[in-house]
Amino acid sequence: MSFTVAITGRPNVGKSTFFNRMLEERKAIVDNVSGVTRDRQYGVGEWNGKSFNLIDTGGFVPDSEDIFETEIRKQVVIAIQEANAVIFMCDAATGITALDEAMADILRQSKKPVFLVVNKVDNPERMLDATEFYSMGFDHIYFVSSISGSGTGELLDELVKLIPDTTANEAEENRELPKFAIIGQPNVGKSSLLNVLIGEERTIVSDIAGTTRDTIHTHYNLFQKEFILIDTAGIRKKTKVEEDLEFYSVIRAIKAMDEADICLLLLDAGKGITAQDINIFSLAVRKGKGIVLLVNKWDLVEKATHTARDYEKELKNRLAPFTDVPVLFISVKDKLRIYKVIEVALQVYENRRRKIATSRLNEVMLKAVASYHAPVVRGNPIKIKYVTQLPTVVPSFAFFCNYPADIKQPYKNYLENQLRANFNFTGVPVRLFFRKK
Repeated sequence: MSFTVAITGRPNVGKSTFFNRMLEERKAIVDNVSGVTRDRQYGVGEWNGKSFNLIDTGGFVPDSEDIFETEIRKQVVIAIQEANAVIFMCDAATGITALDEAMADILRQSKKPVFLVVNKVDNPERMLDATEFYSMGFDHIYFVSSISGSGTGELLDELVKLIPDTTANEAEENRELPKFAIIGQPNVGKSSLLNVLIGEERTIVSDIAGTTRDTIHTHYNLFQKEFILIDTAGIRKKTKVEEDLEFYSVIRAIKAMDEADICLLLLDAGKGITAQDINIFSLAVRKGKGIVLLVNKWDLVEKATHTARDYEKELKNRLAPFTDVPVLFISVKDKLRIYKVIEVALQVYENRRRKIATSRLNEVMLKAVASYHAPVVRGNPIKIKYVTQLPTVVPSFAFFCNYPADIKQPYKNYLENQLRANFNFTGVPVRLFFRKK
């Protein structure tokens, strides 16, 4: 189950600062990918071993006060409908405004848990002023400073109490049929791909970006292959999420990603990979999903001898460090390599479920360790004695050694590359853990 938290509040109360604080300071999204915007609209937060989706509802450029209020109202309503909990943010420096009151009225009527967060409480005087917010009558009220991070711990402690622990049964139930989510920006051909795959006009296809508003589940059972296809509304750049329905589809797309085992990330061959695509890719990696990259509209590209090879190389440069992903050049319109998509997706699904016998794992990996030792730290040689695969959905491996904290990223990369070279984990993020033996 995915747990989604939406941050609402009028402009300039510090939502984005708070949002970044929740993600970055808590080691949530740790991707040094170039082009991932700082003001991203959504991400994954983690606290006390539980993770949740975080969505920032900011980002309206008002033309007039009235339009502004209706737009904010719409966003709040959607956030309430779609999120599991709402963080309602106010500003201690300005006190309670009419806009805050209006939002509070909408939030009070909802059945969802609301956390009133009063921001910019960074000195004793402000703390005194901020007590007026008790008059709004919410049960959960927190005084924080997004800039320094004070008060955010208490808020997160309460927030994650709402997230249920995933039981083993639940994980088992979810694993019955492979689930493939078709994700990507609007108008890259997601719905058309779905229609071609299932051979019927299941979703409305048009040239208007953003026609698909909702996620659609389709059971596929043809040619001895069976799985669930999830078609999502396109994920838009933040500046484009002006229309409330777009904001709605962003939440839906992230939920679809949570439900899926494999994400089929559709790109437009003409546009190449954009910062937004990298953002989506990072989110899928972060969530431990299998990934297949589909470059659509390949029929429209002028080709020379090595066009595909060069294109793939450029793609993988942009996606580094995780480059062990299958890339398919397709044309939905001409049905070019469409069935290959299913084959590759099912192969990645198998890779994600791969379990390696501990004896075989140690035989291969200890040999790799012996041929290239971890660098010596403070005169101490690092010794890796034993490797085992952990019983998790995402392929994860524990390396038992004498100084787990001293193993640096380049050596971790070497070990991951050795795992990938010897066992097939193409298209799947692999997690390595180092523990004291």
